[in-house]
Amino acid sequence: QVQLVESGGGLVQAGGSLRLSCAASGRTFSNYGVAWVRRAPGKEREIVAAILWNGSPTYYADSVKGRFTISRDNAKNTVYLQINGLKPEDTAVYYCAARMVGSSTYYWGQGTQVTVSS
Repeated sequence: QVQLVESGGGLVQAGGSLRLSCAASGRTFSNYGVAWVRRAPGKEREIVAAILWNGSPTYYADSVKGRFTISRDNAKNTVYLQINGLKPEDTAVYYCAARMVGSSTYYWGQGTQVTVSS
């Protein structure tokens, strides 16, 4: 089992930037694909970005393309989400979710709040 801890959220003005981190412990993190998922109040959960175990980004939601960048440093057991050009509609709790290659089980962190003021 892998444990995930997100950090880096906060209150920012529209147009600002944040870098979210997802730190893993417990297992060899390089065997896991990771996704960033957000949940805004009153909205469905949305996958915003995903990355393979080898560092290849595989997915960006249309709503974040060109503004969000997912990356990982397996030596540090950490996946990042660089968010630029923040918009009020990006306000949400951001979670990272990890799944080991070949497994159907997802592990989740506790989330980090991102709030964007207009």
